[in-house]
Amino acid sequence: MNYLKQISLAMVCLLCLSFTFFHHGWADYDQKKVLDFKSTIEESVYENPHALAKVKYKGKLWLVYLAPTSRMTDRGLTADMIKKGTPVRLVAYPHKTKKEEMRAERIYVDTVKYELR
Repeated sequence: MNYLKQISLAMVCLLCLSFTFFHHGWADYDQKKVLDFKSTIEESVYENPHALAKVKYKGKLWLVYLAPTSRMTDRGLTADMIKKGTPVRLVAYPHKTKKEEMRAERIYVDTVKYELR
């Protein structure tokens, strides 16, 4: 019985570790390089695990990771507020290795600030 518990515990640990590969926490983004700019939403996806947007920054299209939809909704930021064509101001950090990807710390829509972390 003790052997079965040890095997089960080991399998649960391995399962949990296998999903950490998919998590893209803040450590992947260079928080020493703050990007603070105005742009227009070119495309957005408002679904879990994170809402996404595409915006132009320095002439290139960038993928922006926003917050989970539940956090955004709780803070008053809805899908309609970040639809295509919406002017926004973003404060974000670029990905350390992936070009044209950033993670937003906050977003301003109609001069209203929404914290995303």
